[in-house]
Amino acid sequence: MASFDLPRRLVAEALGTAMLVATVVGSGIMASSLTGDVGLALLGNTLATGAILVVLITVLGPISGAHFNPAVSLVFAMSRALAKRDLAGYVLAQITGGIVGTVVAHLIFALPIVELSSKVRTGGAQWFSEGVATFGLVAIILAGIRFEQKAVPWLVGLYITAAYWFTASTSFANPAVALARSLTDSFSGIRPIDLPGFWIAEITGAVAALLLFTWLLQPGASSTLSSEAKL
Repeated sequence: MASFDLPRRLVAEALGTAMLVATVVGSGIMASSLTGDVGLALLGNTLATGAILVVLITVLGPISGAHFNPAVSLVFAMSRALAKRDLAGYVLAQITGGIVGTVVAHLIFALPIVELSSKVRTGGAQWFSEGVATFGLVAIILAGIRFEQKAVPWLVGLYITAAYWFTASTSFANPAVALARSLTDSFSGIRPIDLPGFWIAEITGAVAALLLFTWLLQPGASSTLSSEAKL
């Protein structure tokens, strides 16, 4: 990532987030138009989202790190893996890309360019779900980078595929994507008024994962002493 300058990294973040949101929104529109079965529509939405994450992280990760997510960028800035001066640019690129992704999906399906969502997503269970979903996402990323970096695209794609189904909120786990999804009154939408609860839960879950895994991924003192004794 260090070999790419900031403008290229920001474009990669915007492009990746746009393609991710276009897939989430577009596959939701397609699925709901093909079936009245909500479960089957969610399955189609899930598979498309998990698949595109593997692709996008694989091809754009070497350029920008493939965060596509302000919560992930915040975690990397806090852990000094991303320069703090670059954080605002990453977040702005992700938000802009997400909005563009919604517009692209609407144009593909001949819908109004922007429609504020009327889909209710609020309440304690939804917020807790978002905290858990984002905690898990950040945990998977941090542990994946530590132990099996090449597998991270698959780990993230598979985790989100699973989290669509084990969380009540269907695992947004991303403040920029949540904002973009508030601009579509389709299958994957969320009311703008419900965004603050999701954002707070997502950031809280991300920071909690960073705190725990910063400790968890470090060898203990006894392990270090044992290794030195063997030498």
